[in-house]
Amino acid sequence: MEDNSKYLIVDKSVLPDVFLKVMKAKMLIASEGISVSEAVLTAGISRSAFYKYRDNIFPLSDNTKGKTVIIAMNLSHVQGLLSTVLNTIAEFGANILTINQTIPINGLANITISLETSESCDIDVLIKNLKSESGVLGAKVIARE
Repeated sequence: MEDNSKYLIVDKSVLPDVFLKVMKAKMLIASEGISVSEAVLTAGISRSAFYKYRDNIFPLSDNTKGKTVIIAMNLSHVQGLLSTVLNTIAEFGANILTINQTIPINGLANITISLETSESCDIDVLIKNLKSESGVLGAKVIARE
């Protein structure tokens, strides 16, 4: 049986030290804002080893994030409605990345919200719940990553 998987999950205890040191250097750069030279010196690896492996080593949590979804909605110009929509999105465990809203014309505002969803977030159920809110005149997914 041929395995065409691009990624593997491997216990770090069986990896060569260089991979763990590259991960340590990446974390130092991200968390402390130090230069690559300082990070590799602290981690105990060469710059060439760091550059060779840095784009291919990630902690599991970074590699399992949800997908980005863009939702377009038409909302009545009602005080607190956008807040209700945002609370509904938060209840589904989605992280709001951007919100774009037009000025309400004739009592109607167009909203576009981009979200980062968790693996457990059911977008179809979220859209159904958003549509059921009083004042939400339409909601649909316009893009998914």
